Amino acid sequence: MPLATAPFSTAILQWFDQHGRKHLPWQQNKTPYRVWISEIMLQQTQVSTVIPYFERFMQRFPDLPTLAASNTDDVLHQWAGLGYYSRARNLHRAAQMVMQTFDGHFPDNLEAMQTLPGIGRSTAGAILSIAFEQRATILDGNVKRVLARYLSITDPVNERSVEKSLWETATTLTPPTRSADYTQAIMDLGATLCTRTKPQCTSCPLVTTCKGHAEGIAELLPRKKATREIPTHIATFLILRAEQSILLEKRPPHGIWGGLWSLPEISGTPNKKLIHELCEQQLHLNIKSFTALKSFRHTFSHYHLEIHPVMVPTQLPAKIMADTDQIWYNPNQPAAIGLPKPVQLIMRNLP
Repeated sequence: MPLATAPFSTAILQWFDQHGRKHLPWQQNKTPYRVWISEIMLQQTQVSTVIPYFERFMQRFPDLPTLAASNTDDVLHQWAGLGYYSRARNLHRAAQMVMQTFDGHFPDNLEAMQTLPGIGRSTAGAILSIAFEQRATILDGNVKRVLARYLSITDPVNERSVEKSLWETATTLTPPTRSADYTQAIMDLGATLCTRTKPQCTSCPLVTTCKGHAEGIAELLPRKKATREIPTHIATFLILRAEQSILLEKRPPHGIWGGLWSLPEISGTPNKKLIHELCEQQLHLNIKSFTALKSFRHTFSHYHLEIHPVMVPTQLPAKIMADTDQIWYNPNQPAAIGLPKPVQLIMRNLP
């Protein structure tokens, strides 16, 4: 199908003028900072989920200098529950880099913007078009889906050659004017009509020229290379409680839940010997008993985690060594620290 740039963008923009989303929080009082925060939060996360997080984040960090001057625990605390925590750590690092390297001014060109942690080509394109009104290309999951269906691309979209072709197509179709509206429009189209399942083709402004719809295969697209079944890992989480306080440990800065505060963890299902060894060697606690609580599953992008919470009552809080990343945390008087969603769930359901 030959690309008709003007009809494609015109149809999408006309639809956007009537049906597009124009009252999202980050579309109000629009600044590069607010657009940047929203675009990072929207990576792999739905708009409805992001809205309350964005509003709370803006209340706590209303501008870039405030975010840059904050500590990582505070940033992760505001992010807790939104997932993909490397995004929050990258936001914090990028804010500090803008203050130090760019004199507090958010960069307004593609190359400089991509030097900031957490900003790739598509996110940079979205920020440039929405915040700076520049003609810039995006290719997020929504746009890939729209283009794969519109052009009936049956090859896997996660193959390098196909993605390269999609970038070229997306660039060609991006109009020279109304860049911010077009970027929002094509994202909205993928999020509200050209959805992953049950696309509303009859309401789509591209229905008369969509090759995938004409061939009756729109719902089958886009295709991806088969991925292997994700594995399941098993872990025992120790709830060491003394009076109203629970022992938490800070996780390493990288990896799953990097920089967040979590419960002491043992690989595998509850094991009396290992639990006793951990308590004695790390906390110098002689525990007498423990109670297994209901296990549950938490899913990451690349594996399932089967969590077995174990309640371990102790006496008065043991003294914590100065060189350890451990704290006694009172859920009734919570400190401003980042907690993984499963740990929040365990805290809420403590007997």
